[in-house]
Amino acid sequence: MCLSNMDPELARHLFFEGATLVLLGVPEGTEFGIDCNSWEAGPRFRGVKMVPPGVHFIHYSVKRTGGSRGETGPRTGVFMHLEQKDIRLFNWNPQDEVLVPAPEEEAEKLRLQLTSLDPFLGPYPFDSLRHWVSLSSHIKKEVTARLQPVCGNIYAFPEVLPTEEMTHTEDRARHNLPRYDLECQSYKEGMARLPLMKQKAGTEIRFSQLPDKMYPENASPAEVTLHSMDLSYALGLVALSSPAELQFSFVCFVLGNVYEGFEQWKNLLNLLCRAETFALQHPDMYSEVISILYHQLAQVPTDFFIDIVSQDNFLTSTLQVLFSFLCSPSTDKTLRKKAVRFRAHLTKKFQWDFEEDPLDCAPIVVQLPEGWDATETETS
Repeated sequence: MCLSNMDPELARHLFFEGATLVLLGVPEGTEFGIDCNSWEAGPRFRGVKMVPPGVHFIHYSVKRTGGSRGETGPRTGVFMHLEQKDIRLFNWNPQDEVLVPAPEEEAEKLRLQLTSLDPFLGPYPFDSLRHWVSLSSHIKKEVTARLQPVCGNIYAFPEVLPTEEMTHTEDRARHNLPRYDLECQSYKEGMARLPLMKQKAGTEIRFSQLPDKMYPENASPAEVTLHSMDLSYALGLVALSSPAELQFSFVCFVLGNVYEGFEQWKNLLNLLCRAETFALQHPDMYSEVISILYHQLAQVPTDFFIDIVSQDNFLTSTLQVLFSFLCSPSTDKTLRKKAVRFRAHLTKKFQWDFEEDPLDCAPIVVQLPEGWDATETETS
């Protein structure tokens, strides 16, 4: 709903009942966004008003000095949960180019000045609210508190630091690394001279640690094979947070430009789509997963998931496995009907072929526990 078309009384009600974000000092030209919307900040920009209660994703990129129009730096984002009539005050830190939250008491002092701030606050675009809710319906306050970095900000390119300083020649000699002052003889040698780097502590998104092994400890060879084909055991270790984290990681990637979010999304989806036993036991959860995927895939171009090198679409083969059991007679009738409709929708929109035999029908290479001999499996 555009503000110009909104009833004046309704607009006044939303102004005082909705949440308000006051953002002071944001440089002109900064690309600023909330949820699925983004704009270029002008000289009068001081924040956003009439924000509906709930979880929102704020994101921004600073315009580079001397760059051409539209050239911005890496994106920074933050999830925040807003209550009705909430007021949040942020001040711009020019050194780190981030918005820093002010103490609550400072924000509360602005409540009496809201009317005077009104001309400098942009209205939340209500016509896009449904779109945002469809991408974030499972992301609750406690989810953001658990997954968001300790520092509070989600960086597209977080700061990295060397694991060890090794500024002196003797330091590098101790680790058997080449000296800096010697000429490189090859590309490999040049790469070897680069220090090992790690992400700055506190900036890591705290994604759930997905299991390295798909089977329990002390599993027999037959059990290893079973759990490698049906990932229900592995999914069970992270299942409670799967729908919310599937949305959280997708938003981090699509709106926050965080590639790590895409990797987590893919890995979670792989677990969900290859856990037949779990799916049959939890039809309501898988109905939600289908709804989540429906809205997520509406946000991407048709060729987004195709690897430009292999031309292999990982999503087609992964969903193909999912449909192989969700569309079978043994599945809950309501879930089966929804899965069939979803498969037809993807076939029509993306021209994906789900009729070929899934890649899983090929021989499976099972990684055996350490110390096991392959002959054990053959004779079991």
